[in-house]
Amino acid sequence: MKKFRFLILPFILFISACGWFKSPPEIGKVLSEHFKNKIYKDFDTVAYDSIFVKTIDSLSDKFVNPKTIKAFYVNTHDEPRLVTKFYINGELDSLVSYLEQSGVHGFNPKIFKGDEIKGLLAELTANKFKKVEESYPVIAKLELLSANAYLNYNNYLKYGVVNPRTIFSRYYIKVKRPDSLGMTNLLDSKSLVNTLRSVQPKSVQYKALQAAYLKADAESEKRILLLNMERFRWKMPETGDNYVQVNIPDFRLTWLDKTDTLITMKVCVGGKRENGYEDKLKAFAKSGNLDDKPKNHETPLLFSKINSIQANPIWNIPVSIAQSEIYWMARKDPYYLSNSNIKVYYKDKLIGEPDTINWNRYSRDKLPFKFKQGSGGGNALGKFKFIFDNSSSIYLHDTNNKNGFNLTNRAISHGCVRIEKPLEFAELLVQDSYTYDKLRAEVDLPPIDSTHVKWYKKRLAQKADTLKTFQLKPAWFAPKKNVPLIITYITAWMQNDRIEYRPDVYGMDEKLWTAMKKFR
Repeated sequence: MKKFRFLILPFILFISACGWFKSPPEIGKVLSEHFKNKIYKDFDTVAYDSIFVKTIDSLSDKFVNPKTIKAFYVNTHDEPRLVTKFYINGELDSLVSYLEQSGVHGFNPKIFKGDEIKGLLAELTANKFKKVEESYPVIAKLELLSANAYLNYNNYLKYGVVNPRTIFSRYYIKVKRPDSLGMTNLLDSKSLVNTLRSVQPKSVQYKALQAAYLKADAESEKRILLLNMERFRWKMPETGDNYVQVNIPDFRLTWLDKTDTLITMKVCVGGKRENGYEDKLKAFAKSGNLDDKPKNHETPLLFSKINSIQANPIWNIPVSIAQSEIYWMARKDPYYLSNSNIKVYYKDKLIGEPDTINWNRYSRDKLPFKFKQGSGGGNALGKFKFIFDNSSSIYLHDTNNKNGFNLTNRAISHGCVRIEKPLEFAELLVQDSYTYDKLRAEVDLPPIDSTHVKWYKKRLAQKADTLKTFQLKPAWFAPKKNVPLIITYITAWMQNDRIEYRPDVYGMDEKLWTAMKKFR
């Protein structure tokens, strides 16, 4: 008998401490006082709980975050907290109003089931239940549909409806996504209205696109605006006020300091992947034949910080380029490598005369060589390389092919970003006249500060001394501070009080639209 008392005591303490199990529970008191209806004083939590469990089981398959919602109500003992707190004060009606007006953000209001929530509110308000148990399925369904709609509406506006990293293979920006703790806090909110107001996007760009979306008549224009509204909903990393942005569809780099533009310039980005890329990739996976491998030089989307500058860079030629280009050029012209200042390494040892290599002995898919293009005027990277940490071996760089900047479609590189004004960009990075003049001297440009002329002339003399072998080597410089860089993809935005549109150069709009269709 003593053992039984010890077992039942914690249970008694538990239910006595939890207001949900009091008779009547809070929901019963609230509805009884509001409607002056005594039936709610007989609200039976055990009977309601049975109905609630059946209701959540029937609805959860269509919830976006069923596990989070179920966990919340397990922890709150299935108590209808939203109905208890927000039915009488009208905030559930306000929720319905926000859902009905979600079209201003490009959503189809039907995805939130606002009409069904509105009908349940009307049924509860009609107060025609003869027995309290008749209200249980209405309260349970109203609670759950409101919770799901409230979470979805908040999440879609705060984080976007699509996670770009799940649909784009080269999207490496770590966008923040909803988490269970944040959603639990939303459901435990003290005010639905305050939360719904605060979640409305406030960025100037989003509001400009939204205004244009509400005015646009053509479906094609509305579609582009909607897609870019979604991009501005994504929770991007904090860049701070001073950062560099490369927008691929615009083929342009812009350095921003708050609302000021420090510098802007044309860029060349990676070429678009081959048509039918996905199918060709499957064929290559089966055959393993390099001739079947489709080309994909698209510049990845990423966020990093520029941490160093290299003058007179060496180009470590990627294996893919060695196989698809260098190998064939070397076979065609035995002097191609030496004429192009390309050094060849075998087991990390330099081959003195690469022109003597018999390429017929090697298949390009199993090349045992590494290739590096030395510093100098013919280097594909030009005179400067701007380095930032990333997993794709991507960087900004100069180029010896300046004609590319005259093209309308500048998606022509192997993936790295060629910039139009490397010297001006370097000057902004170092922010120091002495360092800048040292950098200029490395590429044979006279100093800006006349006090630096002496050592500049000394360097030129060393280079011109025929008795000594002068070897051009990379020189490293550090920016005054690491500068955030974001490589992004935006096809519509507001600039100078008008909406600018750019072509969907990589077809990313199409892919995003496919992912967003179910929200329309």
